[in-house]
Order: sequence, then structure tokens, then C-alpha cells
Amino acid sequence: MDELEYHSTYKDINPTRCVFEKAINSRVCNCSQSARFNLADREGVSCKSNAAQKTCTAILESLRENARFVIQQKSIDGQLPHNAEIRIQNGSVRGLVKILQDDGLDEQDIYGVFQLTLEKYRSIDSFPYSELMQEISAYQVRRARNKKK
Repeated sequence: MDELEYHSTYKDINPTRCVFEKAINSRVCNCSQSARFNLADREGVSCKSNAAQKTCTAILESLRENARFVIQQKSIDGQLPHNAEIRIQNGSVRGLVKILQDDGLDEQDIYGVFQLTLEKYRSIDSFPYSELMQEISAYQVRRARNKKK
């Protein structure tokens, strides 16, 4: 399966793509609203809820915009490099869990973390971005393993 065919088929079978797919596929986070599927030899993630996808999309856009300095991007006009996206997604979820410090909080549930954050801060614009940027900056992306020859 060539890349164009893969991407076309992916869009056909996954109309509500999870915007935090990279975080979920990195196995650092998970989400109660996600569903995994396999296509060819790759794993994809869809969102079970249109409302959840809209919330997560708005939050991710705001996180990307606020993280421009941290990831050294003047502007974000499309897809970010993989490592930058992983830092933003995983770093922000871990940062929110740390900030909320709720014993019952499941850091594996991205949407649950966002719901609790929205309850506490009332709007995406009120999120504690200065603290989140510290977490995103400190987040270390796992290095690729050396392949044995």
C-alpha cells in the first residue's frame, strides 16, 4: 500500500480522527473517548464523540499557539514536527495532571483531564499556560532505539 492510498483509506475509515493520536500511540496517555484500529501495519486512533473531538481540537490549537516559543516555531501553519507534537501533547496532559493534583484523576484519560481542567478554569483561555509551558519544555521525548545489525 503506497502512502497516498494509505492516507485516502485512513480518512475513509476514520472520519473522526483523534487529535491526540500521537500521545495515545506513544503509550504515555490514553483516552476514554478513543478507539484504536489497525490499517495495514499501522495503528490509528479515532474519537468516539464529535463533542469531545471539538473540545480536544480547540485545546490542542491553544496549546500549540502558546507553545510556539518552547518548540522554537515563529508560527504554526500546519503540521508540526513529530517530536514537537509529542512534547506538546504528552507534556500538556502530564502538566495538567500535576497542576490539578486530584487523587482520583486518571492521567491516562486525556478527555477526563480536559473536562476537570475546564471545570476548574472555566475556559481554555484561562488555562495555566505558564505552568504548562514549563512541563512541555521539560518533557523528554523517548529516543529511538538502536537497531541491531
